[in-house]
Amino acid sequence: MIYLIGKPVAGILEGLTHWLQTMGTANAVLLGAILGGMMCTDMGGPVNKAAYAFGVGLLSTQTYAPMAAIMAAGMVPPLALGLATLVARRKFDKAQQEGGKAALVLGLCFITEGAIPFAARDPMRVLPCCIVGGALTGAISMWVGAKLMAPHGGLFVLLIPGAITPVLGYLLAIVAGTLVAGLAYAFLKRPEAEVIAKAA
Repeated sequence: MIYLIGKPVAGILEGLTHWLQTMGTANAVLLGAILGGMMCTDMGGPVNKAAYAFGVGLLSTQTYAPMAAIMAAGMVPPLALGLATLVARRKFDKAQQEGGKAALVLGLCFITEGAIPFAARDPMRVLPCCIVGGALTGAISMWVGAKLMAPHGGLFVLLIPGAITPVLGYLLAIVAGTLVAGLAYAFLKRPEAEVIAKAA
């Protein structure tokens, strides 16, 4: 079973990685947008992992900009959905509001999977919002020339001197993508049945 499933998945990952590598860095902003969007496409799935593996692989060649775009974009979905539960609080039931608080913490730690409960419940709205926000974050990160020397850690990497440069540009990228995705979903989100029933 592992052989039957593992081979096709490995082939897909290899193909995606090759595709990213052949793009080069001539258009850094476009590359950042693509990597950022990939990080938010399946939130921990094969596409997400292909982008992440690409960034980690480049660290060994002292190429640090893609990793910055990748980690910044990977923080966007949980941060954005946590923001949405605060902005449009009345549209979410109690469990989702609590889930939003947890998502904010997970987002700060670069754990994209914190957004999965929201994506599983409302994929047609959550995924497009997150992909657009992640792509924007990745593009801005590459545009400001952000570089990240660590493969993980979220915003806590800021505690390591020189791990992220420039810090303000990097934070701007994360905030911009989070605001776009979070506010978009807060607008598009339909109130939960439980919330509607209480209001009736």
